[in-house]
Amino acid sequence: MRIRTLVATGMVLFVSVANAAAQDAKSVIDETTKAMRAAGVTSLAYAGTAADVNFLQTRNINGPWPLRTIDDYVRILDLSQTASRATGITNNQGLFGGAPVAGVFTQAITPASATWIQQLDYWVTPWGFLRGAAANGATVKTQKIKGKTYRVVTWSPGLKAPSGLAYTVNGYINDQRLIERVETWVNHDMLGDMLVEVAYSDYKDLDGLKVPGRIVQNRGGFTFFDTTVTDARRNPSNLAELLNPPAAGRAGGPAPGGVPAGGRGGAPAAPAAAPETSTKLADGVYKINGAYNALAVEFDEYVMVIEAGQNVARGQAIVDEVTRLFPSKPIRYAVNTHPHSDHAGGLAPLVAVGATLITTDNNTAFFTRTFSAPRTLVGDALAKNRRKPKVEGIGTKRVFADKTHSVELYHIIDADVERVHSDGILVVFLPKEKILFQADFTLPQGGAKPNPFVQSLGEELGRLKLDFDTYLPVHNSPLQQTRKDLMTATGVSW
Repeated sequence: MRIRTLVATGMVLFVSVANAAAQDAKSVIDETTKAMRAAGVTSLAYAGTAADVNFLQTRNINGPWPLRTIDDYVRILDLSQTASRATGITNNQGLFGGAPVAGVFTQAITPASATWIQQLDYWVTPWGFLRGAAANGATVKTQKIKGKTYRVVTWSPGLKAPSGLAYTVNGYINDQRLIERVETWVNHDMLGDMLVEVAYSDYKDLDGLKVPGRIVQNRGGFTFFDTTVTDARRNPSNLAELLNPPAAGRAGGPAPGGVPAGGRGGAPAAPAAAPETSTKLADGVYKINGAYNALAVEFDEYVMVIEAGQNVARGQAIVDEVTRLFPSKPIRYAVNTHPHSDHAGGLAPLVAVGATLITTDNNTAFFTRTFSAPRTLVGDALAKNRRKPKVEGIGTKRVFADKTHSVELYHIIDADVERVHSDGILVVFLPKEKILFQADFTLPQGGAKPNPFVQSLGEELGRLKLDFDTYLPVHNSPLQQTRKDLMTATGVSW
């Protein structure tokens, strides 16, 4: 009886503490809403300039990454529903020293945006954060960071990660009752539990609102989006028009109140379908078919997989197909052509089966850090077995050979940075089969001039005098390509 009484008493105390924490959080949310003058605000728009980055697609994966300017930037938030729209005019850097090219930035978040990565840009805004905290049983604690005391409000959305775990959102509220930082984590095929953190500073009074003048978002430790706010409006009367402009509307230019109109945005494209077939190129050599091709090469005691792009699903499909083709041999090596996310997004399943990742020397630290990170939200094979990644780098060349096969890896380097697609990119040569396997060195069509990446490759292969017949791409080509095609395009013969 006494044990039962103690347990019951403990449960009452726990419920009381939980209720107190929830009540404290409500008070903090109310105080912050008042300090930010957000009471009664059902929608808002803010405008200024911004800059973004080609995330995980930059020439130097170790940074710093160059930002692209976005002019006439505006974001609209509808706080009565999970809806947002952002637009702007981009000034894209001209390729290879060419003239800049104007473009359009657009992003739409709708109630139908089904994943956290699609929605989080709404919820990490100060106003979206307060709405989410008020509706999702937030809790609060006090935390001191670098001598400064914050009240940290935490809540979780109804969405679940692929692993089944709940996402978490933390908001750091300073002694002025203003939101100074919001952070969350999202599942990423390469970076695992990727930290998304947004810093808010330089608050100013705009149209009766407290609005941060500077907003900087980092993802995975890299600057992702940088905004300078110069104008804002509360409860714009033309909200529906701003969120859903006519299809023929202009891509940019000012609308009433300094908010530009723009084209319609869309949710990110669905992941590419995983391949189900393979093609035999030679004895013990198979092309794993898909939107992004891979190679499997059989050695005496193991199999080497070359390339695993796109996403975890694609990587797992490659593992499954290679296991079907060579059921008695382990996958010992996984060769990555370069670290861009579309060419490395499927590597985690290969790390999970114990394959050693082969890359260039300057990518080893990045990949070691990447595949050592927590993956509790991803829920993939690497998350389940938590195998420590094995990463080996090469300088300019490395050869894998036994009596069965030989595979030669070459790091393509050019002193002229404008002729480098990635500073850590490999091509793969199979001398017995006379195959050169390459990624993103796409040959021009219709007699057009090659881009500088291809020209650089042609000159390097001419110097090396590699004797191949088939020029096999990771990205499918409508026509079979050969060394002669490369020589014709670049004007280099050997």
